[in-house]
Amino acid sequence: MLPDPLHPAIVHFPIVLAVLLPVAAIGALFLIRRGTVTPRLGWGVVTLLALGLFGSSWLAVETGEQQEERVEQAVPERIIESHGERAERFLVLTGATLALAGLGLARGRVGEMGRAVATVATLALLPAGYQVGHSGGELVYRHGAAQVHVAAAATPGTEGGGAEARSDDGDDDDR
Repeated sequence: MLPDPLHPAIVHFPIVLAVLLPVAAIGALFLIRRGTVTPRLGWGVVTLLALGLFGSSWLAVETGEQQEERVEQAVPERIIESHGERAERFLVLTGATLALAGLGLARGRVGEMGRAVATVATLALLPAGYQVGHSGGELVYRHGAAQVHVAAAATPGTEGGGAEARSDDGDDDDR
């Protein structure tokens, strides 16, 4: 069974990958330069991480949009829109970084340049990712976005909550 809401569970993947990606890129450049790994192998790992970052960022944006109307019950629309715009900007940046990482798989000078530019791009993702995460945290902790889900869970018969919505897993310890 998936968590409800799904968005809070998903958003942590892009955060982690955005932090790991520059470390992996710098490490891959170092190992490639030393001749420890081939460019295809070393940079292939970076490209796969960039793909994971792009995919998880896209999923975070999609699940966030699904929650937008519900959260508007507790949070002013302008604050939600600001967070959404930051998330979409981050998604575009992750897509561009993925494209650059893909260039890094090419042979010769094109691959070398692609790897160098992609590494810089991974570092540029950090402040953009921070902005999205910070604004999301403010939605929850300053503006009470989670309250709509807490209220729904406390009200029987509502979406995501109450005795009717609880699955019977045979564990009565939490009742």
